[in-house]
Amino acid sequence: MTIFSKIIRGEIPSYKIAENEHFYAFLDIFPLAKGHTLVIPKVETDKFFDVSDELMAEYLLFAKPIARAIEAVIPCNRVGVSVVGLEVPHAHMHLIPINSVDDMNFSRSKLKLSPEEFETIQQAIIARL
Repeated sequence: MTIFSKIIRGEIPSYKIAENEHFYAFLDIFPLAKGHTLVIPKVETDKFFDVSDELMAEYLLFAKPIARAIEAVIPCNRVGVSVVGLEVPHAHMHLIPINSVDDMNFSRSKLKLSPEEFETIQQAIIARL
């Protein structure tokens, strides 16, 4: 079982942004930018393109309003999308507020935010959904 499955089950706390029958979105606790959100399928699938055809379109449709809410709350040029999948063997999409392509460089130092900062960002994004 991956750490993401434990988050979905509530065994590990998260700053949940949205959830439905098939997907779960939450703030990345090691963000590249404020508002950096992970979107994951509830079915544990290692590789992004191994997600079933039935769920793939739903995946993007689930992520779309979240990306729009992030963009409305976090000052940025747009929300970038990245699928890397090397850190955790559970398909996941990164939604990252960006102003330049370098803002999606995963070798950059991650932000260190307080629980209060995470909660403020979480509530602001949720309020825009």
